[in-house]
Amino acid sequence: MPSPNAAVPPVAERRPFTHSEHGVDRPDPYHWLGGDEPAVLDHLVAERSFYDASTVHLEPSRSALKAEMLSRLPAVDESPRWPRRRFTYWTRHPVNSDYAELWRLNHDSEGRSTTESESSSLFFDINAEDRGTGYLDLGVTAVSPDEDLLAYSVDTAGDEVFELCFRDLRTGEDLPDRIPRSYYGCAWSADSRHLFYTVHDDAYRPHQVWRHRIGDDVASDQLVLEEPDARFELDVRATRSGGLVVISSESRRTSEVWVVDAQAPESPARSVGGRRQGVLYDAEHAGGDTLLVVTNDDAVEFRLMTAPVPRGTDQDHTSWKEARPEHPDERLLRVDAFADAVVLAHRADSEHRLRIVTHDDLAGNGIVVRSRDRVGFVDLYRNELFDAPSVLVCDETHLRPPVWSCIDLRTGSATDVHQGEAPGFDPDAYALERRTFPAPDGTPVPAVLVRHRDTPLDGTAPALIYAYGSYEAVDEPEWDPALPSVLDRGVVWVHALIRGGGEGGRRWWLDGSMRHKQHTFDDLVAVADGLDRAGLVDGGRIATRGLSAGGLLQGAVFSQRPDRWRAVVAEVPFVDVVTTMLDETTPLTVTEWEEWGDPRVREEFDWMLAYSPYDNLPAAGTRPDLLVTGAVHDPRVMVREPAKWVAALRESDPDWSPRLLFRCETSAGAHVGPSGRIEHLGYEAEVYAWVLDRLGVAA
Repeated sequence: MPSPNAAVPPVAERRPFTHSEHGVDRPDPYHWLGGDEPAVLDHLVAERSFYDASTVHLEPSRSALKAEMLSRLPAVDESPRWPRRRFTYWTRHPVNSDYAELWRLNHDSEGRSTTESESSSLFFDINAEDRGTGYLDLGVTAVSPDEDLLAYSVDTAGDEVFELCFRDLRTGEDLPDRIPRSYYGCAWSADSRHLFYTVHDDAYRPHQVWRHRIGDDVASDQLVLEEPDARFELDVRATRSGGLVVISSESRRTSEVWVVDAQAPESPARSVGGRRQGVLYDAEHAGGDTLLVVTNDDAVEFRLMTAPVPRGTDQDHTSWKEARPEHPDERLLRVDAFADAVVLAHRADSEHRLRIVTHDDLAGNGIVVRSRDRVGFVDLYRNELFDAPSVLVCDETHLRPPVWSCIDLRTGSATDVHQGEAPGFDPDAYALERRTFPAPDGTPVPAVLVRHRDTPLDGTAPALIYAYGSYEAVDEPEWDPALPSVLDRGVVWVHALIRGGGEGGRRWWLDGSMRHKQHTFDDLVAVADGLDRAGLVDGGRIATRGLSAGGLLQGAVFSQRPDRWRAVVAEVPFVDVVTTMLDETTPLTVTEWEEWGDPRVREEFDWMLAYSPYDNLPAAGTRPDLLVTGAVHDPRVMVREPAKWVAALRESDPDWSPRLLFRCETSAGAHVGPSGRIEHLGYEAEVYAWVLDRLGVAA
C-alpha cells in the first residue's frame, strides 16, 4: 500500500479525441499526453512526486536491499583477458564505480607479455565520460586493427543518439574527428584509416552506413549503403578474419547481407545472396574466398551453407551450397569462424550450447560445449584472433557468478582461466529446477524455479514471475547480484519461458507472434496457475514482472486475469499497441509490423485490439497493485504509452488509484532504467522493496 502520508494521485485532464479505423471508433481522452506542451511534463512530474511520496516508507527496505546487493560486488572487479596482436585487453571496475575502465598490456616482439607493471595501461576510463546529466552509455568501443586508435560513442541522455569520437591510444588524446549522430555497430578497415558506422533516421531506424576517413572533415564522409525500406534496419561489423566488413539489413522475417573488402574500403558493397521475402541469413568469413551462411531458407530452425565471397558484382543464393542441414530440434543461431575450426551456437532443449566442428566436416557432430550447470548458459566471450588455437567461453547461471574457460579447438579440453567473484555468496544455499505447466492449448510451458534451500515448495511461499516472450529473444540464465536478496527473504523467483521468445527455437517464436500473440499471455497465466494448482507456492501471493514487450505482457495479463496477481510490475510497457502501430512517425513502428501485425489490415487490427491493454482495461474493483515505469527520453517505448495507460486506469477506478504507482524518469534516463551498475542496483532495490512489501514479506 502507499505510505499513509502519501499525496493524492494525480488526475490527468480528459480531452475529447477519437481514433477511427476500419469503422471502429476508439475514444482516446489522454491522446494529448503524446504531445510536447508543458502540461505533459507537469503531469509526469506530478506522477513521479506521487510515486516518491507513496514509497517513502520503503526507504529503509530500499537501503537495506541496495547495501546487500552492493556487498556482492567485488571491491575490484576484473574481466578475463583476451589477446590481440600487440596487446592483451581486459576491463576493470574499481571499487564503488558505476562504469568500467579499459586496460591493456603490451607484448614483446615474440608475443610474450612483458613485465606488467612496466607496460599495462589504462587506455579508456568510461567514468571520465560522465557529463553530469545522470545518464551515460556507450554505443561502440572498437580498437583499430593496428591497435593505435579507439573508436567510441557516447549517449548522455538515454535517447540512444551517440556522438562518435576517436582517441589516439599512443597519446591518450582525442582526435578532432567527431560525428554527432551515430548508432550501434561499426567496423574498421584493415589499414586502420577508415571506420564504417551506422546512422539512424528520425524514427530511430538505422538506415545508413557511412565511411569516415581518419583526419578528414566528417562532412566529407561517404555514404556506403542506404536502406529505403522502413521495415529494415542496417548493421555493420568486421569479420574476425580481418578480410571483410559485413553490412546486414534485416526485418523480422527477411534480410540481405553485403560485404566490403576491408583491404579496399572504398570498394562497393556486394550482396551475398540478394533479398527474398521470408528468408533470413547472415554471413561469416571463413577465410579466403569462402563465406559461411546461416539461413532459414527451406529450414525453419536454420541450416548452414557455404558461399563464395562476391567479387566485383552482387550474387544471389544460387551460389550457396548446403554444408549442414536443418536439425528440427536444434535451432542454429550463429556461426563463428576461426582458422582451424568453426564454432556453431545453437539451442536444444531450451539450452544454449556451442558445437566445435572442422572446416572440412561442417555437418559433423564435433565437440559439444554445454554449461556445467543443469540450467546454465555458455557462449563465446571475446575472441578476436582468427588463428587462435583455443577460444574463450563464458559459463554462468542464476546461482553462480560466471566462469571463463579456454576451450582447445582441436580436443575440446577446457581450462578455467577466470572466476567471477561474489563476496559472501554461497551458491550451495540455493536450489534451482525446471518444471513445465500446460497452457490452455496443451502446450507444455517451461519455467525455471529458483529459491533458497530453506524455502519450501509446499504452497506457503510467495512467488515473483519474470517473463518477456517476444522477438525470439531469450533472457539467458546469468548471475544477478540483486536476486539473492529476494531469495533470502523466502520468495520463489520464477523465469517463465513463454512462447514469443526464442527458448524453444524459431517455432516457439512463430507460435507467440502475430495472430498467435495471445499464446504469450496465456503461457504466463498458465505458469502462475500451474504453480498454484500444484501447491508449489502461495497462489494468493504471486507477483509478475516484465519490461518493454514484457511490459506489454504484464499489461495484458493485468487486464485479462486481474484476480491472478497480488502485484504487477510493468516496466516501460508497450501498452497502446494499436495507436502506436498505426503511427509511422513513432520510432521503430514500421519495423515492428512483422512482430505484432500491421493494423492498417483489418484482420491484424483485430488481433491487436483484442489484447491492447490501453483498449482493454480490467473491471473496477478487481485489480492488483501495479507499479509502472517510463522515461521521457525512451526512444523504444514512448513515455506517452505508460502515461496514457496510467491515466486511464486511474480514471476508471478512482478507489483503486492510490495502489497504482508510476515511476517516471523525467530527465535523463533510458529504456532499461538508470545507467551504471551501482545506480542500476539502486533501481532494482526500489522495485524489489515495493514487490516484497506487496507480497507481505519483511525486507
